[in-house]
Amino acid sequence: MIETPEILQTEAAAAAVIRLVIPRSQMMMAFGPAVGELMAELARQGVAPVGAVFARHLAMSPDVFDFELGVKVAAPVTASGRVKPGELPAARVARTIYHGPYEGLPSAWGSFDRWIKANGLAQAQSLWEVYSVGPQSTPDSANWRTELNRPLKT
Repeated sequence: MIETPEILQTEAAAAAVIRLVIPRSQMMMAFGPAVGELMAELARQGVAPVGAVFARHLAMSPDVFDFELGVKVAAPVTASGRVKPGELPAARVARTIYHGPYEGLPSAWGSFDRWIKANGLAQAQSLWEVYSVGPQSTPDSANWRTELNRPLKT
């Protein structure tokens, strides 16, 4: 289930990211360890994360995900290993909140994309998800919340 989408302007936000180009089938296996690696490096550098973890997809195909796993940061991060400075961009976006387990995200994106088209909006190539409430907060996946952001062409 998705909430009623809205259109808004985001501001650029500094982040720490790990870029992953992986087969879609490996997403669940790669994601958790990469989050652990990211958070460990931030702790080592004494940089506080701000908000929830996100995935900013740069290119998507049916078989491969090319994305940055990241988190906004309170101070600049120094590149170390796979962790690099990054950002969530300033953009005009359509945004909604999906309620439910991660397995439902493809269907949620489908509903969201249909809403975008039905409202005469043109979507850009990239997108990002913010995992605002997930397994780190509650074991009940019915209570998980994922913010879906789709940049729009002007």
